[in-house]
Amino acid sequence: MDKKALLKELADAVVACAPDRATVAARRALEEGLNPVEAINEGLVVGMGVIGDNYAERKMYLPQVLVAAHAMYNGLDVLLPAIPKADMKDTKQAETAVVQGDVHDIGKNIVKTMLTASGYVVDDLGKDVSPNLIADTAKDKGIHVVCLSTLMTPTMDNMAAAVKALVDNGYRGNCTVTIGGPPTTEGFAKEIGADHRDSDAQNCVKWLKEVM
Repeated sequence: MDKKALLKELADAVVACAPDRATVAARRALEEGLNPVEAINEGLVVGMGVIGDNYAERKMYLPQVLVAAHAMYNGLDVLLPAIPKADMKDTKQAETAVVQGDVHDIGKNIVKTMLTASGYVVDDLGKDVSPNLIADTAKDKGIHVVCLSTLMTPTMDNMAAAVKALVDNGYRGNCTVTIGGPPTTEGFAKEIGADHRDSDAQNCVKWLKEVM
């Protein structure tokens, strides 16, 4: 199979929301000597870009997006370990977390997916994450972008606490912070010292592309 066909198969596996197919395609790509970075950027990411466009245009619904993301991550599980460490040194690093007190993570998962499809290596801290863990992980791993989310008004205070923890540990000036979730506003983002309020996952990625 030639390179063009290999890349198309990787993209098609994601668009088809077929995790097992993506795994097979990724393994085939490595067996055929395809550069793993190229396989990711010109294969899996292209497919996820189609998914993102379809979701934004309401041609696809959230469950399909999540299965497509599963397919992409299956391919990444095969391809990422094959990338030489030297080739990863300039890769953008992002961190996603639902702040402490909240366990609603669908929005965060979509942001993670869209960030990955945009070329970020994403450290997903999960849900109900403490402000100090958010800040310490960002500093310890040299994270470039910290994306925080919450679905509930009472836990918004922990977004403020996470930003403060980044200030307190001296890392705030080294990272961009975005926040999202229905109760958040642009005014709140400004009030707590975040850089941006994301209206949705696409808005988050689009804004980051503009400013970074």
